[in-house]
Amino acid sequence: MSAAPVRSPTLRPHRMKKEESFLGKLGGTLARKKKAKEVSDLQEEGKNAINAPMNPSAVDIHPEDTLLEENEERTMIDPNSKEDPKFKELIKVLIDWINDVLVEERIIVKQLEEDLYDGQVLQKLLEKLADRKLNVAEVTQSEIGQKQKLQTVLEAVHDLLRPHGWTIKWNVDSIHGKNLISILHLLVALAMHFRAPIRLPEHVSVQVVVVRKREGLLQTTHVSEELTTTTEEAASHTCAVGIVLIVILPPEPERDAFDTLFDHAPDKLSVVKKSLITFVNKHLNKLNLEVTELETQFADGVYLVLLMGLLEDYFVPLHNFYLTPESFDQKVHNVSFAFELMQDGGLKKPKARPEDVVNLDLKSTLRVLYNLFTKYKNIE
Repeated sequence: MSAAPVRSPTLRPHRMKKEESFLGKLGGTLARKKKAKEVSDLQEEGKNAINAPMNPSAVDIHPEDTLLEENEERTMIDPNSKEDPKFKELIKVLIDWINDVLVEERIIVKQLEEDLYDGQVLQKLLEKLADRKLNVAEVTQSEIGQKQKLQTVLEAVHDLLRPHGWTIKWNVDSIHGKNLISILHLLVALAMHFRAPIRLPEHVSVQVVVVRKREGLLQTTHVSEELTTTTEEAASHTCAVGIVLIVILPPEPERDAFDTLFDHAPDKLSVVKKSLITFVNKHLNKLNLEVTELETQFADGVYLVLLMGLLEDYFVPLHNFYLTPESFDQKVHNVSFAFELMQDGGLKKPKARPEDVVNLDLKSTLRVLYNLFTKYKNIE
């Protein structure tokens, strides 16, 4: 096996606690400025407006959402809608889709509002989907630079969607302002336009609270916002000449025991974790290593590599992986290398992605370790 390659820095560095040494293991904001009294008054207005009897339910307003100019309005999703299972599923499906498309870019999206607002991820997503390069700066830190980049990206999106009759329900300000409704409308349109191999949940709607300032007072209204329709409508869209394009959607990804465990029996999760910890420690103890936290201690890939060597009874040359990985790419390399060793040992390619393990995704880590447990549980 060749020496570990030199990897370029990740596009979007992930902040993680500094890893222990190998020897140790052996042991978006508003720019406006308001006076304090004015801010306090506006916040009080917001609370009074939201809690008014005319509203169907009380909604907590973030202080920034009350800092409105006359005739300005702001929208937010009703908290009850955020808890709707179909709404949560829509977000998860879209995040998984983006991460699958951008896996080669070493980009991991965890939260749509925080990761897409500056245009960086949207740029890479559109370039990958449309197979074209956009003439924009790679990294922009200033708000002006971010909005200029976002403007270029959205113009390219609009050039693709408008000829096919799409209604544009987003703009630079709403995306940069981390408006989740606008971001979801954009992503759903892109997924449908490019015939993404995913199944969007049908009839997803949310209740949106609209806060407006009129004559110095805040007024609120509730409206229903439709994000997806039916599969049939989603699978067909009329192009400019009126021809209906039929898209055959693939079946939903096969669920496994861990999907069921997390969704329906979280109380049993601790039992599974304890069993896996006992299994890995039975072997890692031979090197005076011990695991207490599955998601964190396997995240850099070192223990996975060492565990494979112990299970298959061979020494892993140290030049093939990083004993003390410092960067995200080095950790991904270690986990990917461990996956290769698993496949060499006769296991199927893990369902989890190396990036998910590095990013402390517990379900992904459990899937990997459970596969090892299934094959090697009787080895002493």
